[in-house]
This record gives sequence, C-alpha cells and structure tokens, in this order.
Amino acid sequence: PQSNWGQSLAYDIGNDSNPYWRARGGPTTFEDLCLAMEKLIQQGKIRGWGLCNDNAYGLTACTRTAKGLGVTPPCSIQGDFSIIDRKSEENGVAEAASPFNENVGFMSYNALAGGMLTGKYMNVPSAMDDLANRDRAMHSLQNPRGRMDTRGWGSTLYRYRTEAAQQAITEYKKIADKYKMPLTELCLRWCRQRSLVTTTLVGHTSMEQLDQSIKYFTQKEPLSEDIMWEIDMVHMKNRLPIFSSDRVGRDWYGQGEIGET
Repeated sequence: PQSNWGQSLAYDIGNDSNPYWRARGGPTTFEDLCLAMEKLIQQGKIRGWGLCNDNAYGLTACTRTAKGLGVTPPCSIQGDFSIIDRKSEENGVAEAASPFNENVGFMSYNALAGGMLTGKYMNVPSAMDDLANRDRAMHSLQNPRGRMDTRGWGSTLYRYRTEAAQQAITEYKKIADKYKMPLTELCLRWCRQRSLVTTTLVGHTSMEQLDQSIKYFTQKEPLSEDIMWEIDMVHMKNRLPIFSSDRVGRDWYGQGEIGET
C-alpha cells in the first residue's frame, strides 16, 4: 500500500469535504506510520510498502525512522513524472531515492501526462478546453478519447494542458517527427532512460496501446545523445511547464487554475 506521512491513519471519509481535514484527529508521525506498515507486514497482509507524491524530506525521514525502529523501510515511492514534469529530478527526490542513499525505487506515473503526450489532443482540444466549439466538446464528452475528455479527470488534470505545457508538447512533437517516431515513443523511451526511474506505471484503454508501450519499453537501443540534447533544450525554456499558467485568478476552493485544483 501507499502511505503519506502527516495524514491521519484514522481517516474519516466524511472529513474529506473539509478543506482542513488533515488537522482533524492530528497528523500521523513517522514513527506511527512505519510501525503501522510493519504490523501489516508481520500479519502477512503485505510484503512491502511505499510512498506516494512525497518529497525528499518525507522519503528520507521515513526510511531513517524505520531503520531506527528496526522495522521495514519503504521500498518504493510513486511520483508524477514525465518529459514535461521533471521536478523529482530537481527537488532532491532523485538523490534521496538513489541506491547510494535511501535505495528506494522510483515509480513514475502519468508518464504520458494523462494522454497529452500521445498527441491525440493536439488538433482537437480536450472537451474541457474546447470552449469555442460547444458541439464538438459535447461529442468529445460523449465519446471520450481518454481522461482529458471526461468531466472529472478533465478538470483535475488541467496542469498537463496549461499553455506552457502545450507549447512544450508541440516542441517535443517536432523532435519526434524529426527523428521519425511517434510522440508517445519519444516520451516513454525518454522516461525509461532517466536514472531516477526504476519502473513506469502506464495505463491503456486498448490492447493496441498496450502493445505499443511494450514495444517502446523493450527497445534496447536508447535515444541518441542528439535527441536527448534537443529534449533538454526544450526543457530549459521552461523547467516545469505544468505549473505555469496564464489563466490565473483566485486559487482557493478550486477557483484558480495553477497546477491541480
């Protein structure tokens, strides 16, 4: 299972409607978290545990606390990571998770940015963004190409559709076209080559998509240094485009559109 420190283990779903639900019942200590996970291991209910969306401090504190208590430390950390979201390489998580330090495997998720890095939303925007064409937007909602065409995920995953993110995606598409490969292939093979990444979580809505992912991940030849350099040049224009937005406003109670509302 995944656990996040600071989140009460006695979670009450009714508290979720309260913006400050974490304060109700008090936060969980690293000690409580590690001991609770060890209890599940000793009961034979799990064989290991990991963290989700944590930072370098939380990761290191969990592993050091577990080792100090003589219990099983986390073996993995799951984090949002893609060619347009490299923050885990730059905020200390990569160093903390390294085999030379805490030795915790990094599992990247949303490696295709909710489908944006497949290119399928480039010509026709997601239903949530297709404001100029209501009929087409309704058609997309009724016949979704993926999560971006749904009301729930489409609103939640706006961070992958910021103007800056879409500019970066356009640039990466040009690189993919230049080297005669699909954008999906470029992004998945790039992710596979990062030293931070132990494994990548991928989601599919068809067997064809699964076959494509397997094909890209099993290619032994890495992307060339030239390709990696061109990708880095795009990255340096905006190091975190998913949290750059020109649609800013009040960012409380979901009224803003900076990152994840």
